[in-house]
Amino acid sequence: MINIVGQIMLYVNNQEESVKFWTEKAGFTVLSENDNGAMKWFVIAPSKDAQTSIVLHNKEVVAKFSPELNFGTPSLMFFTKDLDQLYKDFNDKNITVGEIVNIPGGRVFNFADNEENYFAVTEIK
Repeated sequence: MINIVGQIMLYVNNQEESVKFWTEKAGFTVLSENDNGAMKWFVIAPSKDAQTSIVLHNKEVVAKFSPELNFGTPSLMFFTKDLDQLYKDFNDKNITVGEIVNIPGGRVFNFADNEENYFAVTEIK
């Protein structure tokens, strides 16, 4: 039985710029920076105690080791307790955001990272 999603691999073209986006604009924390000589990766999360983290891998380097992998961006849905405030914060930080829309489960908006990968945020109560 699987009990939790531990990590999500996000393959990016520029790790340093992606780390800056996720930490400086989206408010994530770097949990670790790892380098085994052959490759380097960053583990980030919304907070130090988050159950799920995102691992930022260099797409080009990983493709050399595992060309069979799917390097497409995963469709990620983030949760927030204050959608309006997060929307304002993202706009203030010049993050590309879509309109807030109503869906059967509540309200949601999408946003793009520095590499124009799109993600979504929905409000939880």
